[in-house]
Amino acid sequence: MKVNSLGFRTDLMLRAMGGSRITDHGTHLSVHTPDNSHYWWGNYLLVPPGSDPAYWAKAFAAEFPEAGHLAIGVDATDSTEAESFPPEELARLDLTVQVDAVLTARALLPPTGLEGAEIRPLDGDEDWALATELRFATEDSADLPEHRAFLTRKLAEYRSICEAGHGAWFGAFVEGRMRAGAGVFSDGGGPARFQNVETHPGFRRRGLAGAVVRHAGAWALTRPGVHTLVIVADPGYHAIRLYRTLGFTDAQCQVSLLRPAYVC
Repeated sequence: MKVNSLGFRTDLMLRAMGGSRITDHGTHLSVHTPDNSHYWWGNYLLVPPGSDPAYWAKAFAAEFPEAGHLAIGVDATDSTEAESFPPEELARLDLTVQVDAVLTARALLPPTGLEGAEIRPLDGDEDWALATELRFATEDSADLPEHRAFLTRKLAEYRSICEAGHGAWFGAFVEGRMRAGAGVFSDGGGPARFQNVETHPGFRRRGLAGAVVRHAGAWALTRPGVHTLVIVADPGYHAIRLYRTLGFTDAQCQVSLLRPAYVC
C-alpha cells in the first residue's frame, strides 16, 4: 500500500525504527508493537480514504482482539475526509475523528543563545533520567502507574533510536534541570520528524521550546539525506503558532479515528 499521508509516512518510519511490526495487507497496513500494547498509535490500522468506519472497526477487533482501544489512521491528506464520516455511524461505534495539522519546513529561523539556558542533545543516563522527569511533569495522567510505565517505555525506545544513529533528543537545561525538550528523527529518506515538543509547566513562555526546536531543526538538516522538517500538531493548540513563527507552514492534514482506552 502506497502511503500518501506525510504524517503517517513519518509515523511508520518511527514505528519501524522502534521495532514495531508493520504488515502490508494490500488493502491496508497493520502496525503491531507487542512490547507496548497500551500504545494506541503503536497498535493500529492504516486504511485508504473513502473507507467504511464500521468495516474497519471490525477488522481492527479481529487484528487486535485484546486491545482496550481502537485506532484507525486514514491515508488522507486534507480535512475533507474527516467531514465524510456519518456522525450517527461514528456515535454508534463510539469513535472520535481527529484531524491534526502536518507542517513542514526546509529551513527554520537560525538557533540563537538563550540567557540562562543551555540547549544541547541528551547524552547519558543522567540526561535521559531528567527527560523522563520532564515527561512526567508535562503529562496530566502521569500519576497513574500504567501511564508512567508507558511513558518510561516510550522514552527508552526514543533513546535506543537516538543511540542507533537515527536521531537526537534536545533539551533546554536551566540550572542543571531539563525544562524543555524535543526529539527529531530520520532514516535519511528526506523528511525528519519531530516528536514530543514539551516544556515544564513552570517554565513556559520563556522561549525554551522555540530554542529547542530551532537547535534540533538545524542539527537535523545537516544529516545525510534530510531536506524537510516535519511536525504534526493539534490545530487548536497554541503551540502551532510557535511552529509557524519558526518557519513551518501547513502542508497536509492527518486524519484518524480513535476510541481511547484509559492510558495512551
